[in-house]
Amino acid sequence: MGLQVDVRKLDLFNQMAKEGSGTVADNLGQLTGLNASVHTSQINFLDIADVKTHIGTEKRVGIFVELNEPPYGYVLFMLDPADSKRLAGAMMGGMGDPSEGSGFSDMEQSAMQEIGNIMTSAFIDGWANVLDTTIDMGTPNFVFGPASGIVDKMGGWPESELVFVIDSQITVEDGDLGMTVYTFPELESLVALIQNIDADTDVAVDTNAGDVL
Repeated sequence: MGLQVDVRKLDLFNQMAKEGSGTVADNLGQLTGLNASVHTSQINFLDIADVKTHIGTEKRVGIFVELNEPPYGYVLFMLDPADSKRLAGAMMGGMGDPSEGSGFSDMEQSAMQEIGNIMTSAFIDGWANVLDTTIDMGTPNFVFGPASGIVDKMGGWPESELVFVIDSQITVEDGDLGMTVYTFPELESLVALIQNIDADTDVAVDTNAGDVL
């Protein structure tokens, strides 16, 4: 299929990506009790071979969720391990002691998976509203290790030379905690959805999927 898109609709999608990232920031703020905001949000077209270079090799916690309906692909939340422990502790509400060392207890991993579930639901529900569709998602997966290796764990890459990446950095007000959201939709499926967007859509209204916490 052709990959040409009306430039007005591409701009709407860009707004949609930023609004979705803003929703994730709002939910991160609710989890931490601190104001969170989108520091940067950008769209990249990368060769599949360059995706790992883009993400880097530092040790990270990754929570990834597969999208089971168009635009398919994955949503990946990546955090510094120390930030992940802080978030897990906030989610657990004092119900469990933090694990010793650099590893993560089963309870901490479950807490991070639930955070991934909350964040992805907020992000994807807003997209679905704008695109006038439903987007079913899988179970969040917890991975701890080099960032590039987390990409390998995701697997299931589309058979294309280019990968469409939405990269949003989100930080809380004290600057000591943040996460990066990577969205990897399948390019052809995404274009098919974008082509059906009403050019008069009010993205800010439609992406407001309501509070999920």
